[in-house]
Amino acid sequence: MPLTADEPGAPCWLSLAARDLDAAEEFYGAVLGWTFRRGPLGQGFSVGERDGVPVGGIGEVAVRMGVPVAWTAYFAVADADVAVARIRERGGTVGVGPVAFPPRGRAALATDLEGAAFGVWEGRVSSRWRLGEHHAPAWLELHTRNAFDAALFYGGVLQWVDGNADRFEVAYEDEQVVLRTHGEAVARLNSGPVEAASAQPQLRPRWLVHFRVPDLERAATAVLDRGGALIPEADQGWPTAGARCVSVRDPQGGLFTLDASPEGEG
Repeated sequence: MPLTADEPGAPCWLSLAARDLDAAEEFYGAVLGWTFRRGPLGQGFSVGERDGVPVGGIGEVAVRMGVPVAWTAYFAVADADVAVARIRERGGTVGVGPVAFPPRGRAALATDLEGAAFGVWEGRVSSRWRLGEHHAPAWLELHTRNAFDAALFYGGVLQWVDGNADRFEVAYEDEQVVLRTHGEAVARLNSGPVEAASAQPQLRPRWLVHFRVPDLERAATAVLDRGGALIPEADQGWPTAGARCVSVRDPQGGLFTLDASPEGEG
């Protein structure tokens, strides 16, 4: 059972800061098969859906906010002010917020100890949004220098380990920290070669969004046809041997990964 977004501490939304909303919709519609509707935050925002279920949002905000084109994972919190205080207490940096988005909630953007960006969200979320490694449209992977240190940071900020085993299970497996609920992995924290000052974004600490597609080869071809790029395995700085996935960059610079759906799933 995939994780529901209304659980405090859980990933609750994926958002792309884009320069051109129409161009982003055209690209992600072709690659991921999404349809779009304008979201509740105004004409500069849209929600991408797969089979009528929301997967991620796109906002034409990169230029206005002076931020790079990038996907950001948001985590649900009961109180954004408390979450921001926890981030700062544990050595993270809060770049924006908390900012109110009436009538839905409040958000803040931050970076962790290594500089990986993430967001926290206090407020309403879609009851249909799901995240999970095998049975949902997307899941998350943190590339960081030390997964154990990262787990302590996020576990403290988001209270992943609070004595309630029904909420989250955090396990250490093969130098990975795996966050699970109902037995399914929703996020993996991986130790590896990252460099905050690297000129190549794929080599910096980051939360990487994995989108599942029914036909990996067709989706990769669509990336190229629509002006995106495939990142060679040698340039990813991360082992992908045996994985049915490919990391890509959209035409505006946003990084994400395409994962092949398990056999028999669409």
